[in-house]
This record gives sequence, C-alpha cells and structure tokens, in this order.
Amino acid sequence: MEFSALLTSVGINIGICVVLFSLYSILRKQPSNITVYFGRKIASRKLKHCETFCFDRFVPSPSWIVKAWETTEEEILALDGLDSVVFLRIIIFSIRVFSIAAITCLFLVLPVNYYGQETTHKLIPSESLDVFSIENIKENSKWLCAHCIALYVICCSACVLLYFEYLSISQMRLIYITGAQMNPTYFTVLVRSIPWSPDESYSETVRKFFTNYHESGYLSHQMIYRSGTVQKLLSDAEKMYNMMKENSVEMHCQKFKGGCFCAGPTNSFAILPSVNDSVTDKNLYGDMDMLAGEKECSAAFVFFKTRYAALMAATALQSANPMSWATDLAPAPHDVYWSNLSIPYRQLWIRKIGTLVAATAFMLVFLLPVTLVQSMTQLEQLQQAFPFLKGLLKKKYMSELVTGYLPSVILILFMYLVPPTMMSFSALEGSISRSGRKRSACLKVLYFTIWNVFFVNVFTGSILRTLNVFFSVKDIPATFGKAVPAQASFFLTYVLSSGWASLSCEVMQLFPLTCNLIRRWILRIKSEPLFETLSFPYHTEVPRILLFGFLGFTCCILAPLITPFLLFYFFLAYLVYKNQILNVYVSKYESGGQFWPIAHNTTIFAMVVAQIIALGVFGLKESPVASGFTIPLIIGTLLFHEYCRQRFGPIFKNTAAEVLIEMDRKDEQCGRLEEMYKKLRTAYCQFTLLAKRDTSTSGCSSNHNNENSIIDTESAKPGKPLEVHGLWNPPFHLDDMGDLGVPTLTNK
Repeated sequence: MEFSALLTSVGINIGICVVLFSLYSILRKQPSNITVYFGRKIASRKLKHCETFCFDRFVPSPSWIVKAWETTEEEILALDGLDSVVFLRIIIFSIRVFSIAAITCLFLVLPVNYYGQETTHKLIPSESLDVFSIENIKENSKWLCAHCIALYVICCSACVLLYFEYLSISQMRLIYITGAQMNPTYFTVLVRSIPWSPDESYSETVRKFFTNYHESGYLSHQMIYRSGTVQKLLSDAEKMYNMMKENSVEMHCQKFKGGCFCAGPTNSFAILPSVNDSVTDKNLYGDMDMLAGEKECSAAFVFFKTRYAALMAATALQSANPMSWATDLAPAPHDVYWSNLSIPYRQLWIRKIGTLVAATAFMLVFLLPVTLVQSMTQLEQLQQAFPFLKGLLKKKYMSELVTGYLPSVILILFMYLVPPTMMSFSALEGSISRSGRKRSACLKVLYFTIWNVFFVNVFTGSILRTLNVFFSVKDIPATFGKAVPAQASFFLTYVLSSGWASLSCEVMQLFPLTCNLIRRWILRIKSEPLFETLSFPYHTEVPRILLFGFLGFTCCILAPLITPFLLFYFFLAYLVYKNQILNVYVSKYESGGQFWPIAHNTTIFAMVVAQIIALGVFGLKESPVASGFTIPLIIGTLLFHEYCRQRFGPIFKNTAAEVLIEMDRKDEQCGRLEEMYKKLRTAYCQFTLLAKRDTSTSGCSSNHNNENSIIDTESAKPGKPLEVHGLWNPPFHLDDMGDLGVPTLTNK
C-alpha cells in the first residue's frame, strides 16, 4: 500500500468529520431536533421547546466543544455517576499513554525505520508504507535496540499510569459505596433455588428458613413472580392508561404560533394540571395481586437489619446442597433484570455453556466477511478473482480507494451486527441485573472485535490456518513477528475509517435524526411526542476504545505512523463522548466502576501481545540483544498484573466488611435504620403498574416512576415516540443554553 493511498483515506475521513461536525453544530440549534440532541435535559428538567427563529442557529459554532472541554470530572460524577467518569478515565489514560508513544515512536523509531536500508528513496507520496515500518530494517541491525528502548518506555509508562488510575478509581468506588447511605441493595439478598414443599408456599419456606438460621439479622422478604401472563396483562393495561392520559392532555394543550428574532422570550407553554388524579378507576387493574400470587416462583428478595448481616448471608453457603438456597447480593431496584429472576437456578450453567458455544460459532462464521475484506487489500488477488475489474483497478485513484478505504468500511458495516447479537446472548445467560448484562455483553463484544479485527486479519486464510497458529506455542512469536507488520497498513486505515468517522456518526445521532426528519417532513406529523431517552451504550463504546488501544500497543513500534492518528482519535473521542454524556444519554443504573477492571486487563493483554510480537520480530531480524531484553519485560508486565489483581481486584468484586459495619454504626447513631426498614418494604416492586396503583399507600413507585422514560440503548428504538407518562409545559427561553439560538431548558 502506497503512502498516497493512506493520504486518500485520511482526506476522505477528514472531509467526513468536518462536514458532519459542522452540520451537527447547526442541527443541534434547531428546536425541531431538541429531542435528538438534548434528551438528557428534557428527561431531567421535563421541558419542551418552542419553534423560534434566530439567524445564528444556521451558523456553525464550536461552542459545544468548549462546553465539553470546560466540564470538570466532578460535574460529570454528580451528573451521570461513576461509570461515566470511569469511561472518560479510560480515554484520558489512552491519551496519556499514546502521547508518550507518539513522541517516542515519531522521533526515535520512525527515522530508524525510514533509513533502515541503504536505498534511494522516492518522493514520500510514492513511497510504500513498508518503508516507514519495521520491515524496512535489515537483519542483524544494531538499530533494533531503538525499538526495544521504545517498547520499554511505552510499557513502563503504561504500567505506572495504570497503577495510579486503578488506585484512584478504587478510592472513588469506596466513596461511591459509602455515599449511598440509603441504598437498599446493601440490605437485600437475592435467594434463588428455594426448595419446593407440597405442604407450604415458597414464601412460608423462606420465612421459616431465615427465621431459623438468620434470626438475629432477618427482617422480612418479598417473593418474585413469573412475569409471563401477569406482565402482559399489566403492559396492556398500562398502554390503555397512557392513552387515556395522552388524550386527556390533548384537550388542555394550546398551540402558540409565532416567533422571536434572535432568541426573544415566549410564553407558549403553560403548567398543566396533574392528569394522574383524573385516572383513578381501579377496575383498570383488576385482581392483579391474585394473579401474581398464583405465579410465585422459587426466588425471593430477603431483607436484613444490617448491611453486614446481608453481606454474610450473601457470601456464605446456605445449604449442604450448593444448588439449593443460592444467594447473591441483590442489584439496585432500578437495575434488576426481572425477566431473568424466574429462570430456574439449575439451568444457569447450561445457559452459560450454550451462549459460549453460540458466541464461538458466531465468531467462526464471521471469518467469512473478514476474509473477503482482507482479499480487497491485495490488488493482485482482486484482479485474479475479478478479471473484468482489471481495467478499472489500473486507474490510480480507484486502486487507492479500493485498497485504502473500502476494506475497513465493509468490515465496519459487518461489525454493526455484533453488539445486538452479543446483548441477546448475555440476556440468555441469566444475568440478574441490567448492568451485569451490559457488562457481559461488553466482554463478548470486546473478545469478538479483538479476535476478528486483529487476529483473523493478521492470519488471513482458512479457519484452520488461523486456529493452527495457536496450537504451536513455540512458533507464536515468530509467526506474529512475520504476520503483524504485513497488516500494519490495514490497521492504520481501520483507525481512520472506524475511529474518526464513527465519532462523527455518534455525535450526529444519525438514526434518531433520520427518524425525526421522516416524522416531521415526510409523514407531516406536527405533534411533539417525547422520544425515548437512551442510556450510554457501554457495551459498544468501551470495546471500541479498548480495541484502538490494543491496536496502538501492538503496532506502535512496528508502524509508528499509527500513533498520531490514534492520538487524534482519543482527543476527539474525549470531547464527543463528554458532549453526549452532558446532553444525550441518561444513566439509569450504575455498576460502580466495574468497567475499569475490563480496561486494565485488556491493556495488560495488549502489552503482552505487543511484547511477544516484538520478540518475534527481533528474532526474525537476528537481534539477540533486543530479544534478550524483551523477555524480562514480558515477565515484569505479568508480575505487575498479578500485583494489581491481588491489590485492587477484590475491591471490585466484594464490599469490605469494615466499610459496611461503619455505615451500620453511623445509621444506628443517627437513627436512620427505621427509615431504611420502611423503604425496604417498597423498594423492590416487580410490576410497575401495581406500584403506581399503590403509590398513595405504599410508595412502591418511587423506584419506577421513570423506568419507561429512560431505557437501554440495546433495546431502544430511538425514532419511536415515547409513551408519555406525564406531560409538562413550563416556559423557557432560547438564549440560556450557552449556544446562540439553542433552545433553553431552564425553568423561569
């Protein structure tokens, strides 16, 4: 691949980024797009917009970049929680590491590669990319020590930064736990596989067991019901309920036609009376309690008097038969994945094996499009496979486009199938929490992308050839050392097309925007329904960031040109994702920073793979000194990982007993325990409609009022109007958003 083909790919992607970012800065100012670009502000302040005119709305501006840059980590933590901070920390860590890598590789490794052989160089646009890679170094060259030094600098810097990030995030996690004084999850244990008795109900069995064996700590319990027929009835009733509310509100809505120039004030909205009071017919619900009682399953939430008692009950083996009375700390009420709680506990291991087999089969089937993509990077193979394209491929600009841009674009299109598939597999596994399901999907997507984007592309060919590489352990370094440098140019273009362009598409929100435009300008629907607010798609974005970090570590000393493009990607990602967190996505549940161990383990794995590749390259280049110094680096990296695993790993798996005991003592001294006991009675409500019915008496709906207004990205249909659960119309202005002409979301 020539350098000019790389420039073609760079030019195309820069053009796409400039056009889409400029278009975004204009579209976000249009009142008709407020549901697309300001979902968080609508959900948090419960506001609607008005149609106004302002000339500055049609001028691109970088104000959103300035706002994202100026927002502090403390503000993000208060606004969206610890998971968002951890995600941004992953990007910041990448910026720091690859800043060091870019300086080291561009000023030390790149000149050594370029002058590695005594040849007459062409003009740079006509040079092959191999000239800038380690392939241009002749065998037994003393200059390979420069690559070994660069590898040491990058890996040692990464380990130091990883340690301090792990330490900082661990402290933030402890603060997150101690700050959740009224969180019912620390008092609650999920019990599954309750033994069935013909003489008594599951509820009575639970009460007798915990009264007998946990008498001092047991408080009460709540049974879990099968949600098939009951949930369908409740969903149908809830749809009727929402239709009645919407029709009632339409009778009160008043349309205001008019405008203001340059963001003048309007009073087009008025506060509406509460509609909940007008819908009070209890016959709508029927005898739901009776139906639920008939569907009791062998699982329950058990509440304890102290956090420490709940922790001991959750971690101890409750029965001599491990398949009975299985206990776990319960997820937070809004994090519970209710449909999986009724899955028999004895099926879980079968489900995990089944999903593992299905995911592996999906990975193997995906080798077909990857092989197709790789064939496009070889111009000779394309001409042999498609003789009728020979004339077209002889044109320089067409060959540069086909070999430099199209392969990575085709691979990206196929990769869009992966996240929803892996999310389905994670749901089938039987996760008890939504955050756990998303974390499981994140791992599956990460393994899948690293396998298909890196390993399969490196070892192109048949499936057996790809798998046979790992069966001969002693030949792995040499095989990597020969194969990876040959594919470095593909990874470079992949960073451009999948990285830069994907960020442009992310900030544009293309699918919600398209649905909004179709609804307004094609279907001519003038009413303004609320759109579904999305939660942050960690299961797609965390693997994407980590994949680029993986490519950076493995290719930085082999093909140093990749480092500036990666560094620019991470800088851009920091601004784009920060903007999305501030304006678009809403955090519905927290994992407490559980994504950082995934990032840490992936980074260690990337460094070890990079070191093995370097060992193989140094061996092929016959440099015993560089090879000898690489082996201690591999051992040191693995020892560092084991230390971090022992030092920080348990903090993310369990909660320290001393922390929970201190929290219990403070609650007892302040008299908060009785208040907590009252909250536990209504914290976990399985059926939201029953919760709404009992709001006046039990308050069950406190954790579910907004459940349908904030949904997961993996199950969302962004273009679909939300079923409104409450309408509001406070007045607002257009000039308070920090952007000229952007609809203001501030109450007057």
